[in-house]
This record gives sequence, C-alpha cells and structure tokens, in this order.
Amino acid sequence: MRRFIALTALLSPSSALAVPTPGSVPSPAEIVAKAPASAWRDVAPDHLLVMKLADGDRVVIELAPDFAPVHVANIMRLAKAHQWNGGAITRVQDNYVVQWRVHDEAASLPKGFVMHPPAEYERPLAGLDYRALGYPDAYAPQAGFAGGWAVGRDKNLVWPAQCYGTVGVGRDMPPDTGDGRELYVVNGEAPRQLDRNLAVVGRVLEGMEHLGALTRGTGDLGFYTDVRQTIPIASITLASDMAQTVRPVYQVMRIDTPSFTAYLDARAARRDPFFVHPAGGVSLCNVPLPAREVKQQGR
Repeated sequence: MRRFIALTALLSPSSALAVPTPGSVPSPAEIVAKAPASAWRDVAPDHLLVMKLADGDRVVIELAPDFAPVHVANIMRLAKAHQWNGGAITRVQDNYVVQWRVHDEAASLPKGFVMHPPAEYERPLAGLDYRALGYPDAYAPQAGFAGGWAVGRDKNLVWPAQCYGTVGVGRDMPPDTGDGRELYVVNGEAPRQLDRNLAVVGRVLEGMEHLGALTRGTGDLGFYTDVRQTIPIASITLASDMAQTVRPVYQVMRIDTPSFTAYLDARAARRDPFFVHPAGGVSLCNVPLPAREVKQQGR
C-alpha cells in the first residue's frame, strides 16, 4: 500500500521516540489509520493487477477504466493471455519513469485487442464525483479529485495527473497513442507536463519501493543498453484470475468522506507537533489517495 513518509527519519534518536501529546492535531497518517470502514471503497478484483518480479517482489496496481477504457481493456486482455509473463523492465530513468513491456511484442494478440486506441487523455466530468483541491495548480485551471483519482480540470473536462506512482501507456510520436503493451510508472517528481499527452491507466497501490530501488539505465532516456540488465517479470495477473486463497484485497479512501476532508486539510497545513510553520497550501500530487490492503481471515 502507499507508504507515508515517516518523520522519525528526520528526527534525532531521542526525539524520534516522542509521541504527540494528548489532544494534539493528528497527522495525515493518524487520520488514515483511524478512518472508519465507511471511509473506504473496495477495489474491484477485475481492476487490480498483481505484478511479480522474478526476484519475488510484488507490485499491485489499480486500473483506471473510467479514464482510459480502451487501453485498460487491452491491458486486461494481455494479462488474461499471460503475455506479460516473461516480460521485462527495460527502462529506469532517474526521477522520471520505470518502463516495462510484454514478453514478445510480435506475438499474436488476444481476441478483441485494439491496435490503435483513441487518445484517451481527457474525459468529460459528467458521471464522476468531484472534489476540488482548494489550492492553485500550476498545470490546470483547476485541480481536485474525480472518481477517486487526482485530476486536472478545465471547465467540464478532467484528466488524471501524472503523479508519483501513476501508471501510463508508452507510445511513439502522435498520432500514435500506444496500445498497452508498454507501460510506465512515474518514479520521481511529478512530470505534470505529460498530463493530457499520454493515457493514464492506473496507479501503484503497493510496491513502489521495489520499482524505485532499481538500477538506473545508462542508455538514452534511462533504457538498459544490454538485455542482460533488464529486470525480468515473472507474471502480471488480474486479481480476479487468482484463487480466493491468495487474491489480494485492497481499499482506497473515498473522497466524499469526513476522513478525506481531514486528511486533505492535514496534508495542506501540517499542525502535528513536529511542524513549526504550517504550509497553508498543497500541490495536487502531494495528496496521494490513501490505500490499504485488507488482510483476509485465515491467511
């Protein structure tokens, strides 16, 4: 699940053990930890991808069919056809993206696969719940959260923001839109200039620490120059295709709840004991939607 940066790494050994005094303002992590069950929504198993690297590390991705339905459908077909199995991470560019591909891009494609999807870079706001960020955004007239995702907004159009952990589709020069056989995840400072220029198909809920720790590529744009440097992918599977006994279950915080209101306020103006001067503002990508794995009984 998404990790919240621990303040203890910034404190001295003696102060790292300090705890907030009773009645003090809670931190974002404390708000998330105390959020009631009603503050969370389940991620549908059909929209949950489980990536296993060859070394056993696991990365869990929530898909975003509300924003890129054709691209997401392609990715789901590839997963069901096991075409990610034996694929590889081929690019790790510092403070930008990690990119991976299917095992064989020349292989026959699954039935229904769309070779040339539309440019799913933005969509109408209609049909999505929306909550404004409440602070200016450098990349859009407005910013906020729609359908549970961080978005830029211009009147009645919205688009997913390219924040840390965002998963998108690699493509060539326009009019190519990519077809989902090559994906990337943002691994550093949010490259918001990519907003509305590539299809966003998901976000990492768990495992960014594994992707962020990979050796950087030395070729142009961070590509590995030797195939032996690539990071093998054991499998990428839809949770719905996994046995109930091993299927992960994840939840994401709903944006229409008091818990999210408190969380957003706390991210914008940290008042917990460590902070001397509350910032009084926050960027869109500095409000990651809280997510958590729900442990099942008997596991």
